[in-house]
Amino acid sequence: MESALDFPAVDPMSSSVSQYFIRLYQVPCMSNSPYIFEATMENFQQKVMEASASTPILVDVWAEWCAPCKQMMPLLEKLADEYQGAFMLAKVNADEQEQLTSSLGVRSLPTVILVKDGQAVDGFNAALPENEIRAVLDKHVEAPKEDPYDKAHRIWEEGDVEGALAILSQMNQEDPENLKVLIDLAQLKAEMGDLETAEQVLESLPPEEKMQHQAKQLAARIKFLRQSAELPPVKDLEMALEQDPKDPNALHQLALHHVLQENNAEAMELLIRLMQVNSKYKDEVAKTTLIELFDKLGNNNPDVRTYRRKLYTLMH
Repeated sequence: MESALDFPAVDPMSSSVSQYFIRLYQVPCMSNSPYIFEATMENFQQKVMEASASTPILVDVWAEWCAPCKQMMPLLEKLADEYQGAFMLAKVNADEQEQLTSSLGVRSLPTVILVKDGQAVDGFNAALPENEIRAVLDKHVEAPKEDPYDKAHRIWEEGDVEGALAILSQMNQEDPENLKVLIDLAQLKAEMGDLETAEQVLESLPPEEKMQHQAKQLAARIKFLRQSAELPPVKDLEMALEQDPKDPNALHQLALHHVLQENNAEAMELLIRLMQVNSKYKDEVAKTTLIELFDKLGNNNPDVRTYRRKLYTLMH
């Protein structure tokens, strides 16, 4: 279907449209970025249709009442800034620009349309996660070169551990003295189950580097991962504590499970309970583990501050 602006509408039922939702974002304010502008019926022909001959334009049709629109807006603005003008982001307020919205053939919100050479070449009708929006953009837009270290961490966070490992390994070959990259490699190896390599990297660090927060985090993580191989299932430990809330072994092992799942507050609470039950259990393992957790998380962590006070109270 052709619109009044000779603009092909994006079909929300098209197979090219993926239906996903991203996590909630705070309601955004309109950006002052040079790569973002408000599109209206008056400027659409010039700033979108004609301008797309030289620069792709991503048209975001949104509304104040549309929660997914507001969720996605900060992400689109972030990408516009990151791509540094490789595409422009045109924002269309559907309530204020009803005629334009209608002429674009918009049937649902959010609707995002990628315009190139005056034509809609791609788009989607849902709040997509960042990696899927990037995939749409990268089919039509030449992205600026991303710093390898930043890219490794981005794809690591997205779950591509093998890809992050390949990038960091290459960086390590090019600069073996880069301790930040080296520790990251060890962290990745630990996550992949290669604890021996991770420990070898830690041992190779200069003494002053071993005292750095990131190295302490890794050392604690490796220790907890080694202990996890001998842990009973969580359900068994929870049942043991139902039968005996003061079972020191169950308290300790369930705390380790929580550490490995990054449920740090729950882990520290169980360790405090263990100290209350038997502070000398396994050579004061509760106190030792708490201190290791404090080192792992850092003093700025609010849970660390809370449980450090509780530990101090128990010891004095």
